[in-house]
Amino acid sequence: MMLGKFLRGRLRRLWRREDGTATIEFVIALPVAITLFMASFESGLYMLREVMLDRGLDLVMREYRLGRLPRVTHDQLRDLVCEATPVLQDCNSQLKVWVSPIDTASWAVPVSDSYCGDGNGTLEAQTSGTVNNGRPNQIMFVRVCTIARPIFPTTGIGLQLRADSVSGGYQIAAQTVVVNEPE
Repeated sequence: MMLGKFLRGRLRRLWRREDGTATIEFVIALPVAITLFMASFESGLYMLREVMLDRGLDLVMREYRLGRLPRVTHDQLRDLVCEATPVLQDCNSQLKVWVSPIDTASWAVPVSDSYCGDGNGTLEAQTSGTVNNGRPNQIMFVRVCTIARPIFPTTGIGLQLRADSVSGGYQIAAQTVVVNEPE
């Protein structure tokens, strides 16, 4: 009897103590704060990669517009964009380039032939991209894309991006329109 009363008194005093309440709040708030930090870092890195890819494509297309790159192949164009975009990892093996003319009768932008990743959809064979240099004075649609690996794939931003089923990376793409210089 005495032991039960003693044990109940000890448990009651332990239950009423308040010196661990800050630890409970910390344990609840810390994962939220860390997830928010990691998601914002991942978002910033994604935006940096996308903006730098767009800038690299614009730098290369400036040379193309000025006529300094009259006839280019897929590999030459890919290497030039990769050289102008140093923040992309494994760029020379991941970057895909498509150049195709725009039909000025319908103004239809060619979209069916591009493939960068499956976006968690049907897994297909990865194509390398195509370059059609077109004729002089023709409007050309240029598209580049790559698969980049996320640093924190389980954070909020990483879960919202469409990932490639094979690599787990997300797609970064840029496009522009150029006019071939007349000869």
